[in-house]
Amino acid sequence: TWKDLGTWNTLTEAMDSACVGEAVLNETCRNVHVVNELDMPVLCMGLQDIVVAASPEGILVSDKEQSSYIKPYVSSFTQQVMFAEKSWGSFRIMDVEKESLTIKVTLNPGHKMNYHSHEFRDEVWTVIYGEGRAVIDGEERRVKTGDVLRMPAGCRHMLLADTELQVIEVQLGKDISVQDKKKYPPLKPL
Repeated sequence: TWKDLGTWNTLTEAMDSACVGEAVLNETCRNVHVVNELDMPVLCMGLQDIVVAASPEGILVSDKEQSSYIKPYVSSFTQQVMFAEKSWGSFRIMDVEKESLTIKVTLNPGHKMNYHSHEFRDEVWTVIYGEGRAVIDGEERRVKTGDVLRMPAGCRHMLLADTELQVIEVQLGKDISVQDKKKYPPLKPL
């Protein structure tokens, strides 16, 4: 059976259980659904006809009837994307400061990032899980859990994952921007 899941309310009608992710509804809740993508619990008490959706991009708490009217409100937000899943893996922004940005990057086995450099920022990578290879200014080196790599502004760099590879990437500089990325042709097979 086809059902358009274009609103939170219609999504909750298709859910097998009241909660996806870590959530607790007390016995006084009626017709409450929670979709929690965060690494922290959601507790709902005394609610009725409510949908709660929690993700790194934001938290929605809405009466189910009102949930279809969120678009103009969400469109007015200018928040940076905080999480994305891609074919190569995922990234999650963990911390944003005036002159630093901290990201957890997960590369799936056999995938790599583009060979690139940044004009206005340095980067420090800490490998927290897995094994792979880093290429820094044309030199390849093996990396594993616990390794720390530093790439100053202008340095060409990339990562290749031999296993799932998780890296904490800290960007440092006065002008941190997604536009500050210069891509280079792919390197010969490594």
